Amino acid sequence: MKKRAAGVIGIFLMLYILPLGWRPLAVPDETRYAEIPREMIASGDWVTPRLNGVRYFEKPVLGYWLNAVSILVFGENAFAVRLPTALAAGMTALILFLLVRRFHKTSDAALLTAVAYLTSLLVLALGTISILDTMLTLFLTGAMASFFFAHRETRPARQTAFLALFGASCGLAFLVKGFLAFAVPVVAIVPFLAWERRLKDLGRIPWMPLLTLLAVTLPWAVLVHLREGDFWNYFFWTEHISRFLSPMPGQHPKPFWYFIPILAGGALPWVVFLPAVLPEIKKGVNRKDPLLRFALCWFALPFLFFSTCSGKLIPYILPCLPPLLVIIAIGLRAYFEKGRRRAFNIPAVAAAILMGILSIGLILNQSTRILAMRAYSPSETWKWVTVAVGLLAWGTGALLAAMHADWRRKLTLFTLAPLPLLLSVHAVLPNQVLADRTPETILLRHQDQIQPDTVIVTDNDLVHAVCWYYKRDDVRLLDKAGELRYGLDQDDVHPPRLVRSADLGKRIAAHSGKGGVVLFLKRQDYQKFKDQLAEPAMKDADNQFVFLKF
Repeated sequence: MKKRAAGVIGIFLMLYILPLGWRPLAVPDETRYAEIPREMIASGDWVTPRLNGVRYFEKPVLGYWLNAVSILVFGENAFAVRLPTALAAGMTALILFLLVRRFHKTSDAALLTAVAYLTSLLVLALGTISILDTMLTLFLTGAMASFFFAHRETRPARQTAFLALFGASCGLAFLVKGFLAFAVPVVAIVPFLAWERRLKDLGRIPWMPLLTLLAVTLPWAVLVHLREGDFWNYFFWTEHISRFLSPMPGQHPKPFWYFIPILAGGALPWVVFLPAVLPEIKKGVNRKDPLLRFALCWFALPFLFFSTCSGKLIPYILPCLPPLLVIIAIGLRAYFEKGRRRAFNIPAVAAAILMGILSIGLILNQSTRILAMRAYSPSETWKWVTVAVGLLAWGTGALLAAMHADWRRKLTLFTLAPLPLLLSVHAVLPNQVLADRTPETILLRHQDQIQPDTVIVTDNDLVHAVCWYYKRDDVRLLDKAGELRYGLDQDDVHPPRLVRSADLGKRIAAHSGKGGVVLFLKRQDYQKFKDQLAEPAMKDADNQFVFLKF
């Protein structure tokens, strides 16, 4: 048990901690969640979130605080900005381990749940970038686990402690992303209690969680209200009610079924074992297994809730992964316990064949260009060779897992098979992918040309990166305010941040001979109006971005 637990910790360190600094920060999400904490540190204001010097009320404050603390400890770099997210993924796996170990008859299922969570593709993808959904998932998982501990506890003092932890976790989740922290527990717990025929517990359960929730949330909630009287009005109506109901393009409208393929792909490679798992889960539910019942409510009801929401983005479904992987791990352990192997072996062999096809296809395409385009340029041979070898290793490991008789060895081989590819993926991303999303190189190349009185103009997708790399909070936006619309509409914003493209020539002329004007845009946006501008004193461009100094 200790050796296997150490192996899971090793997987976490390899996949989540080691590669955090390998890639530059990507726009817009990562630079956003780097810049807001940087401005908190620079200004000393840890109550009102600001971006580019203006109020930014899309999210509460805890995610920014955690990133800011990491920046203070490790410096202003990609590792520090991503570390809280990675730690949140690891802590979520630990909570799942403790939950399943306590309420399932074997420790194998607990370890399998933790490792399945850490090696699921969506968890890994979101756990190594700076994004708030992984932190939200941590606190929601903590809340749901704490509730179930309280539900199964018979000693009043311990039950009260778990309910207090449940409320505190909900409060922390609220401080990360708002009222969603209350919706997920409610839509899962109420049906679960009805299923358990314990609806009467709703009369006594809420009081202790409510006290700890208020203790966690009220200090900042009151402070931000006293400083920014409109915060709660904007945050509740615009960022919650509108996002749930609005079909407007700005709210990311998607069809009801949008999350089904996202969840299926995000739970790979473990979701392929559902044919083995589902009959075992049905038997467990029929035996009235409380943990399985709870996990089913925890997964299914929030999944329907997220699917009903008008606004949808891929990370929104992440809180549904922990209960799904609890279900898969318990079901797979029960399947093996009966001496059965076929429903494991067939998907494992299919995975081996698929990985082999992908590897051979990549090699042939890069060598002969069978397809119309290549993922990698001729100078990136080592990258595609690494990917091809990683795919072959994955396929070989999956095939060996299918061939081995001992089920513990089968699971070990299947878990280890994708690790070489998953570990290297951060280093072998095609240059074009990095060039499209990471403007760090071109911005830092001209850092010495930015003076305190230089006027910088960019667009709403790049403003976070410009502020982060140049340590500025007065960058002008070209034509569109985007997510800064609310902050820019306030009367006390100075200097004005919005510049119309029709007035850009006049703005450049007005600052000639001073600190100058820097224009930083995506290449296609610059092409739209470059004929209206004078010849720049300096121009630098790469595949995606254009930097001009006037």
